Order: sequence, then structure tokens, then C-alpha cells
Amino acid sequence: MPDRRPPWRGRNVRSAPLALAALAALAAATAVVVVSLAQPPAESEYPHGEFQGDCSLCHSADAWLPAKPGKEFDHAKFGLRLEGAHAVAKCRACHVSLDFTKQKKQACVACHQDVHRGELGTDCERCHTARSFIDRGGMVRAHQLTRFPLQGVHASLDCERCHPPAPAGRMQFVGTQPECYACHSDAYLAADPDHQGSGFSQDCSMCHSPLFWQPARFSHEGTDFPLTGAHKPLPCGSCHGDGVYDGKSADCYSCHRDDYDATADPVHTTVGFPTACADCHTTSAWRPSTFDHDGRYFPIYSGKHAGKWTSCSTCHDVPTNYAQFTCFGCHPHSDQAGTDERHREVGGYRYDSQACYSCHPDGTGGN
Repeated sequence: MPDRRPPWRGRNVRSAPLALAALAALAAATAVVVVSLAQPPAESEYPHGEFQGDCSLCHSADAWLPAKPGKEFDHAKFGLRLEGAHAVAKCRACHVSLDFTKQKKQACVACHQDVHRGELGTDCERCHTARSFIDRGGMVRAHQLTRFPLQGVHASLDCERCHPPAPAGRMQFVGTQPECYACHSDAYLAADPDHQGSGFSQDCSMCHSPLFWQPARFSHEGTDFPLTGAHKPLPCGSCHGDGVYDGKSADCYSCHRDDYDATADPVHTTVGFPTACADCHTTSAWRPSTFDHDGRYFPIYSGKHAGKWTSCSTCHDVPTNYAQFTCFGCHPHSDQAGTDERHREVGGYRYDSQACYSCHPDGTGGN
């Protein structure tokens, strides 16, 4: 058996060079002999078991303790390369016993508390490095291989925001639901407008983006009323101020009733105009209206009468009955003599607006 007595005992030393150096140092101290309290007691046993190595790899002739591995000591030979934070850790942080021959290569969890409680296995190097145990870049990259790749603001959040500490026996990471509502239920329930009461979908991605939660953008494309023209930039409250979303009427009149009732030229309510706003109005602009007068009735937007009138009342002199009209707003009775003369050969002729229209429905003189 090798002699395991410490080299300072001066007998059968395991490391002669270190022992001789220590004796030379003591002989040179002619004035006062100083005994370092950092040195182990003379009767201490060799603490490193069967470990074979030169003492000078860790101990110094200036002071036996504290021991510090030098550059020549290659820890990788024993199964773990000292890199990053491991390179500055104290030996006792990993070696509870100084009998290194009893220290076997162990998993990271032997030294590092597993906050994942075994959910993610014992291979810490999948997410952590010796350079920094909290290597955010590596964690984000690992997360991209899960069913919830981190995007937008999610990539900058602390892990605990989505994975809060859970009681023992409850999964904290593997069991996390990927649906937005699982994390954003509080925002959903407190939202204005009332998402729950209005029957909003719990699929937050329909209106919200991982780049920013606000402003929300709901796509009307899949609804009964796709937004076009002037409807696009309107805030939701313009049409949903009553808090009704699910089942909201897509009929124009349901939103534009006040416009219909207030219109005075022509007076829609008394004339009996249809409430189908799209017959005259478009989503590009409420005014001017585009009533198809030329296609249905007398041409006033084309031909000789284009630009000859200023309002509906120019021809429709009875506000309550648009079936009535007059031609004499532009063709006064003073022209009757000349008109009579030109129609001398026309049978059934009479100087009357309805008679004029019956012969001249397109506003030309050749009918």
C-alpha cells in the first residue's frame, strides 16, 4: 500500500519536489519561524483516497491551504471539463468528500436543483450551458421545437410568465396548454367590449397578434358583413355601440336609420323610399347618392338634361309624392304657344307634364 501520510510529515512523501521546496522555505526563515494555520495538522490523514497526482497541481509551497487547481490540472480526464461557471466554482461545491476516488461522474441534477421536477428529463445541457445556467438564447431555440414556437413579445417574456410555479405533483411545463386563452383568460373576461357576454371566440389570434396585444384587429371577412370602403377605418363602437356583436343585423338601415329619417331632399319617410340603402348609397361615401334614375326613369344624369337641375325638387314639386313631376320648372308655360305650334300635327297632344313624358321618355325630341 502506498504511504498516504501527508508530505509535511517528511517520510515517504508522495511528492518529493513539493516537500523539498517546503523545507527550503522553512530553512530560509532565520529570524522567525512562521507556521501557517492554513496548513493541515501534522496527524491528518491523506484525504484523497486512491487519487494519484502531483500535490503541486493544487497545493502551493507558500501555503498548503487553500488548495487551488492550477492550469496543469486537467479535470476533463475525470469526466467533466471545467468551463464557464464550473471553472471558478470551489472544489467543495461539487466534492462533498475530498476522497476523489469515490466521486463518480453524475448528472447535472446531482448539483443543480431540478426546477422542472423531472418533466424535461435529466439532460440539462439541452437548455443550459456551463457558461450561464440561464442561457435565454438556447431556451428560446429549444422552445421553437415545441407545439408553441415563441414569436413576437412571447420570445422576450420570462419563463415564469407562462410557466408559474406549480404545487408538487402538478406539471408546470409539459402540461402547459398552447391555446391563447389559457394565459389570457383574465384579459378576455375583463375586455371592453364584453367578450364573454357578446359571444366572442376564445381564439385570441382572431383579433390579437403576438407582436402587440393592442390595438386589436378583428377580420370581418368571414362574417355576414365584410367591411369595405368607409366602414373599414371605423371603430367597433360605431356599429356595435349597443354591445351586440353576435347576431348583429347586416342590414344597412339598422345602422343608418337616422340618416334615412333625416333626409329632406327627397324626404325618404313621407315619399316611401325603400330602406334598402344600397339602392342609392355606397360604402365608398354616403354622399353623393347614386340613385339609378336614368336606368329606371327619366335620364337626368345623361343626355340633354344632365346638369340642368339642382335638386330632386326641381322636377318633383310634390314632396310627398315622387310619382308626380313637372317639366315646367325648366320649360315654363310661356313656351306653350311655341310648343303648341310645333305639335300641331301630333294627335292627342296636350301641354301637360305627364303627356310630355309619355312621348319623350328619354328626354329627346324625336319620339
